[in-house]
Amino acid sequence: MNPHIFRAYDIRGIAMGENPDLTVETMKLIGQGMGTYMQRTYQTKNMMVGRDNRLHSPELQNAFIEGVLSTGVDVVDCGISTSPLLYYSVCKFGMDSGVNITASHNPKEYNGVKLVREGAHSVCGEELQKILKLIQDQDFETGSGERSEKNDNFDVYKEDIVSRIKLAKPLKVVIDAGNGTAGKFAPELFRALGCEVTELYCELDGNYPNHEANPEEEENMRELGALVREQGADLGIGFDGDGDRVGVVDENGKHYSADFLVILLARELLANKPGSQIVFDVKVSKVLIEEIEKNGGIPVMCKTGHSFIETKMHEIHAPLAGEISGHLFFGKDHYDYYGFDDAFFGACKILQILAQSGQKFSQHFTDLPKLYTTPEYKTPCPDDKKFAVVEELTKAFEREHNCITIDGVRVNFDENSWGAVRCSNTSPNLTLRFEAQTEERLNQIQKIMAEKLQQYPEVDVWWAKEEASN
Repeated sequence: MNPHIFRAYDIRGIAMGENPDLTVETMKLIGQGMGTYMQRTYQTKNMMVGRDNRLHSPELQNAFIEGVLSTGVDVVDCGISTSPLLYYSVCKFGMDSGVNITASHNPKEYNGVKLVREGAHSVCGEELQKILKLIQDQDFETGSGERSEKNDNFDVYKEDIVSRIKLAKPLKVVIDAGNGTAGKFAPELFRALGCEVTELYCELDGNYPNHEANPEEEENMRELGALVREQGADLGIGFDGDGDRVGVVDENGKHYSADFLVILLARELLANKPGSQIVFDVKVSKVLIEEIEKNGGIPVMCKTGHSFIETKMHEIHAPLAGEISGHLFFGKDHYDYYGFDDAFFGACKILQILAQSGQKFSQHFTDLPKLYTTPEYKTPCPDDKKFAVVEELTKAFEREHNCITIDGVRVNFDENSWGAVRCSNTSPNLTLRFEAQTEERLNQIQKIMAEKLQQYPEVDVWWAKEEASN
């Protein structure tokens, strides 16, 4: 078994083609490892298991369930499920643990496993390494768990959300699910909320023929933006492959990075609950940090990754958290929610704020300072080299600049410009983002970072080459 598929916050690998990481055999072993670990560590007696709509997910889910059952843990199969729906079901129905078979927005040949314990708390990091060790040692519990099915999860979830969130007026929305799992559920939920819904790529298709189901990337939201303009809609909403990340385009079709969604949510939260702590990752705009402080909140920067942010949120009892990738988390305080990342709940809250305000979405941000920010760059770097590269880079920048080293390095080049580089936890890449007060300064700091990275032949600094050719 390839140990590199055990990543920081889930298991993810190739499940198709020659020499795949995830086969029926490996998924059964992962089921045995997880069933054993969850029993020994958390006294788990049952596990709810869902899956996304990838072509190989049904077969891999069955193999995984077979492995879990063989350790004596009972399994409730909930069929096709978004990750947040699975997490919600674990909380709502009092399950000991839950797993979703998914690789989120990764290309169609990938698949993976997301594991949570009671209360939908992520099992990640060192715990996944302990599960890997059990598999390597073939150290498994034995038993014969019972398998059952549950198919009403979404109906319960939908009724709960609609009872919590009321719109002051009906809104016209366009939903793009990128042919991912969210397409099965999102249109029905938003219609139940009272929205007029136009669907774009909401048909389930595990080949993902139209675009990657990743709303963080502006390119994936272009067709959504065009349809919003054509329909005269209030908002366009995009979801990722397993429905735990959200992106939006405004009434003009303009795409917003998720830190602006957190600004919108933070203002509403802090108007009702000043002094609240709000958690976010290292790649967010300086504008978000300033807005939280200006509105009487406490900004808390955290390591990137939904499981790290969720853990920090629970640790400090923060009601709200967000990640630049589009994960939005809602806690017990203020939202009376469970603390996991839920793109549907987040989108519903955004619509509630929009309907209540009487303003267009774009008007909520006209008072913010103008900064120039890049999208997130993914720079290829092998898994076995990337951590050493970032460590050396961090040491070099710390000699010259004020740096934040919570996760990789966020280099503060001056008061209004920064660049961040960190290791991706889901792919063989470094991820980078830059922000500055002027376009000229933005180009300067990107050049500084590129020159450092070009010292490493294993790093493909493609974005610097593109800048140079423009």
